[in-house]
Amino acid sequence: MTARMSGPFRFGDRVQLTGPKARLHTITLREDGELHTHHGVLRHGDLVGLPDGSVVANSSGHEYLALRPLLRDFVMSMPRGAAIVYPKDAAQILAQADVFAGATVVEAGVGSGALSLWLLRAIGPAGRLVSFERREDFAAVARANVETFVGELPANWDVVVGDLAEDLPHAVAPASVDRVVLDMLAPWECIDAVAEALTPGGVVVCYVATATQLSRVAEYIRSTGLFTDPDANETMVRGWHVEGLAVRPDHRMVAHTGFLIWARRLAPGAVPPEVKRRASKTSFSDEDVELWTPGAVGDRQITDKNLRKRVREAERAAEGARQAAELPGGEPADEAPEEAASRPSSESA
Repeated sequence: MTARMSGPFRFGDRVQLTGPKARLHTITLREDGELHTHHGVLRHGDLVGLPDGSVVANSSGHEYLALRPLLRDFVMSMPRGAAIVYPKDAAQILAQADVFAGATVVEAGVGSGALSLWLLRAIGPAGRLVSFERREDFAAVARANVETFVGELPANWDVVVGDLAEDLPHAVAPASVDRVVLDMLAPWECIDAVAEALTPGGVVVCYVATATQLSRVAEYIRSTGLFTDPDANETMVRGWHVEGLAVRPDHRMVAHTGFLIWARRLAPGAVPPEVKRRASKTSFSDEDVELWTPGAVGDRQITDKNLRKRVREAERAAEGARQAAELPGGEPADEAPEEAASRPSSESA
C-alpha cells in the first residue's frame, strides 16, 4: 500500500493543518487522536471523510485549513539526521540530470532521504534507485522518512551503507547506470568509479557547498577525459509579497545553499573537441585537502544524542505509517504513536 495523494481523509493519512497565525501542524490521523494546542483541542475524527482543502474548527472555535502535505512540505518538516537538499536544488537536480521514468539512478550520500524521495518519484516504479550512505544512523533516518511518506519501503530502492568508491562496482554492472548524483564532501574521490558505472551519455551531478569544492571537482572531471566539459550554477529563490497594491520582494529569501555541477559520460575512446580556455591550476598539494575537513565547508554537525532522538522520531513515524498500511481501511493500531509537530510557516535558508 502507498500513501494516498487525494480523496477524502481517512485514518492513517498524514494531514497538514494551518492554524491561527499561519502555524503548521503535521499529524497522522488516528481513531482516538487529538491535536492539543493552547488554542484548544481538535479531534482527528472530525477530519475523516472531509476532502482536501477543508476547514475545520477545534473546541475553542479556532479554524484550521486541512491539506495533505506536498512532498515539498514533508521534506522541510521531517526528522533530519543530516542536512537536506532543499526543494529548489532538488528541482534543479532532476532537471539538469534529466531524471526520467524507468531510469537507473545512483545517489551518495543519502543523508535524511529528502533527495531520495524526489528521485523515487521521478523514476517511478519501473526505475531503480541505489543510495549510498557511510553512516548507518543517517541511513536509518532516511529509510524511516521514505517509509513515512510513501507508506512502505519501495521495492526499487536499495540503501547501501558503505563508501561509493569502493562498493559501487559491487552494486551495479559497468555502464548500466543512467544518472549519478553526488552530495558529499569530496565528490572528486568518486568520479572514477562513477565513470565506470555510467552508460555512455549518462549524467553525473555533484552538489557542493563552496567555490573551492566546485573548482576542484570541475578540474578533476576535466582531467579524466571521460566526460563532456562540466557546467555549473547555483539557484537562489526570492519570494514576493503580493497583496493589493503592496507588491514587493519578501524581506527574507532562500539564497545560497549549494552549487550544482554536471557533465555527461563520453563513449569509450571518444575525444571531445578541444575547448579553448584560460590556463587553470589542475594540480593540488596535500595541504589543499585540509580545506575539506568536517565543518570547514558548511556541512551541518549534529551531536550523537540529538541524532539518536531524530532516529527515534523518524522510526516512530514510519511505524505509524506501517500499521496504517497493514490494517483494513487504513486504520492504525491503537498503540500507534501520535506525531504532531509545530513548524514555522515559512522556509529559512
